[in-house]
Amino acid sequence: MKNLFLLLTVWLLLQSTSFSQVISEWRGIGRTGVYNETGLLKEWPEDGPPLLWSVNNLPVGNSSAAIAHNMIFTTGLEGDMDAIVAMDMKGNIVWQKPFGRAWTQSYPESRATPTIDGDFLYISSGKGDLACFKAVSGELVWERKVSEEYGGTYGRWGLAESLIVLEDKVFFTPGGNETTMVALDKLSGETLWKSKSLKDNPSYTSPLLVEYGGRKTIINVTENYILGVNPADGEIIWTFDFGSYATSRNNNINTPLFFDGYLYVTSGYDHKCVKLKLSDDATSVSLVWVDEVLDVHHGGAVKVGNYIYGSNWLRNSMGNWVCLNWETGKTMYEKKWENKGSIIAADGMLYCYEEKSGNIALVKATPEDFKVVGTLKVDSKRGPFWAHPVIKDGILYVRHRESIWAYNIKK
Repeated sequence: MKNLFLLLTVWLLLQSTSFSQVISEWRGIGRTGVYNETGLLKEWPEDGPPLLWSVNNLPVGNSSAAIAHNMIFTTGLEGDMDAIVAMDMKGNIVWQKPFGRAWTQSYPESRATPTIDGDFLYISSGKGDLACFKAVSGELVWERKVSEEYGGTYGRWGLAESLIVLEDKVFFTPGGNETTMVALDKLSGETLWKSKSLKDNPSYTSPLLVEYGGRKTIINVTENYILGVNPADGEIIWTFDFGSYATSRNNNINTPLFFDGYLYVTSGYDHKCVKLKLSDDATSVSLVWVDEVLDVHHGGAVKVGNYIYGSNWLRNSMGNWVCLNWETGKTMYEKKWENKGSIIAADGMLYCYEEKSGNIALVKATPEDFKVVGTLKVDSKRGPFWAHPVIKDGILYVRHRESIWAYNIKK
């Protein structure tokens, strides 16, 4: 009886943790861009927070960092291949291996962020080659040219999908005429299902996994659609015609925001942005409001409290910082500071990394004003600065091309 009780306890534990097995991924666990950190500085010294260390010999890339197993993982170019780089917590390279064909045309730098699920690392290349490694040792487990195998298509800048992992599956969105999304066995790489095709191109978006209405749903954005997919069998549960809200381009890049059954999706180039409501059983969506101010280029957005924060697109080299009311879509402020860029949040503060010169602002997350209470500038003269920052254990990690800087932002 005792053994039966122990077995039941282990089984229940496995069931309760199956949705949260992933330990590091794009824009933090849950892909919200909001890091669960406390005890962080509310202001920075005049010359910025202390620099703990930096490294400047990485293969060139625009991906963010994933941090797990006391190691830092990112990607970069190795000839015409994308490569994984694994470092210790001081930036020393532990292992480095190519994993797939890089995008070699416009802006070829690697861009996908690794996903660490338990002991394994999952990554996709600029041409849609997928690979799985043992995270600590770097041993290759499997690799496949998934986009090519399924007749996937490309935008003018290749692919940039940071992979979603759930239970026994890893998911990828090749798009094209054969399928929209596929699921592979995460340990063998074998295909478990492929969805029907929406006859649409993929975007540059990394999808979002949500649980609502008694079901898990993968939410992604293709060139023209926002869609919800059943991770169990690949059924496309619902679609929303996001392309009809475009003014000029459908270069969708930003991972959606999700909270309590509501979904916010934003895109640059004067693309109108939308808030959607999932039905109670998560089988359909309806439009709540449309916004024309916060058209995020590719820096992401964050929801802190009842407000959305990010930067908009005025032109490719300029944008302002914006706060919207989550409930209504009302613009609370639109402020100029340096340039548009990426944004993350932690402990009630915003971290804004502008893309033109590499300045980072510490800003209180309040709808009253974009008030900068600290700045730093990374030591690089060559932009653009496109990688999204990461916070882990009170340290701010900033990536740019061949460099990573680690700053102490603890009180």
